[in-house]
Amino acid sequence: MAEALRIGIAGLGTVGASVVGCMTDKEAELTRQCGRTMALTAVSARDRTRDRGIELGNAQWFDDPVELARSAEIDVFVELIGGDSGAAYDAVKAALEAGRHVVTANKALLSKHGVALAAIAEEKGVLLNYEAAVAGGIPVIKTMREALAGNEVSRVFGIMNGTANYILTRMEEEGLSFEDCLAEAQRLGYAEADPTFDIEGHDTAHKLSILTSLAFGCKISADDIYMEGISNISQADIRAASELGYRIKLLGVAVKTDSGIEQRVHPTMVPTHSVIAQVHGVTNAVAIETDVLGELLLSGPGAGGNATASAVIGDMADIAKSRPGFQHGPVFGRPAAKLKPYKRARMRSHEGGYFIRMTVHDRAGVFAAIAKRMADNEISLESIVQHADGGLPDEQKNVILVTHETTEAAVRKAVDGVMKDGHLVDKPQVIRIERAA
Repeated sequence: MAEALRIGIAGLGTVGASVVGCMTDKEAELTRQCGRTMALTAVSARDRTRDRGIELGNAQWFDDPVELARSAEIDVFVELIGGDSGAAYDAVKAALEAGRHVVTANKALLSKHGVALAAIAEEKGVLLNYEAAVAGGIPVIKTMREALAGNEVSRVFGIMNGTANYILTRMEEEGLSFEDCLAEAQRLGYAEADPTFDIEGHDTAHKLSILTSLAFGCKISADDIYMEGISNISQADIRAASELGYRIKLLGVAVKTDSGIEQRVHPTMVPTHSVIAQVHGVTNAVAIETDVLGELLLSGPGAGGNATASAVIGDMADIAKSRPGFQHGPVFGRPAAKLKPYKRARMRSHEGGYFIRMTVHDRAGVFAAIAKRMADNEISLESIVQHADGGLPDEQKNVILVTHETTEAAVRKAVDGVMKDGHLVDKPQVIRIERAA
């Protein structure tokens, strides 16, 4: 049997502890599958005295993760610290430069420094594996990087944040407000004390930027993503969507067009009969549209210690199975030096149209004024209805519009015009309708 693969883990939080626990519990099975033992040789974390409920055995303790990353006593450096800079970046860079394989679950780090780190890994002939960085335990990275050779991807989209999906699911199923659902998510540990990263789309954007690079062979460009969160989604939106045959999800969407690549994260209405509309709670799902295979949907646990640890262990096992001297494949599916510059697509019509909800003063001429503003901006309406809402005063009504294919610019201009007419009680809600299988 080959010599043991020596593992060094930096970060012993929820995921790190789960990885160590899995290595201990599944030691015999992992050895059988990999043909060699994976040995925990060294660890690094902030607090040596904390009881994490795991056995570290004879693992050497490093207070400095960078020192651990450079240690000659490890073959693989596992980064579970988090953050797009600081100790996480310094340690990963040091490990790669020292010729160590790296496994990370850090989407923020990869979305900011992924291409540069990939170049180092490829120069040194080592692996940089990151399955756990996107969609938890779902093997979407391996699928896109290895299994879709020969396919041309046209669109990748999905539910990539379990916290946001949990909140939207509870709002729909139990009629709760956004605020109440968020508080419950925090109580259950699905949301942080400061939930901004999850509910405003930042987490999904980081993950989407990585998938975009894999899908279209371009450099990562997280700063070129249109981003909108779910904090302004109300029960009025949830109910109206349901009556129209839709369900609201926070989606990350990347589309290849003739003029470039479009990346966006925002609340989206998807048909209730579509597969992605059936993804509830903290579950994640990623859909990949290709020319040869068609549409592939991957769904499963997207967060939590065990789901993320499963992906980390899988990446470690891939390294354990690799042959010495074997030329490893490129980190993002193409050599880092050959990744194309990201080219942002020009504004175009949105195929699925838009849902627009306006709370208006209930008076004569409002319908006509709204319809005229839409017509003036060449927006074709599929429907426009006055929507009864028991939560509004008698002198106010919700007007619900569903448009045919049109542009974002036209919608925003028309809505601004209605606001200037003085008919609106508060800011209107605009949600894209996405075609989904």
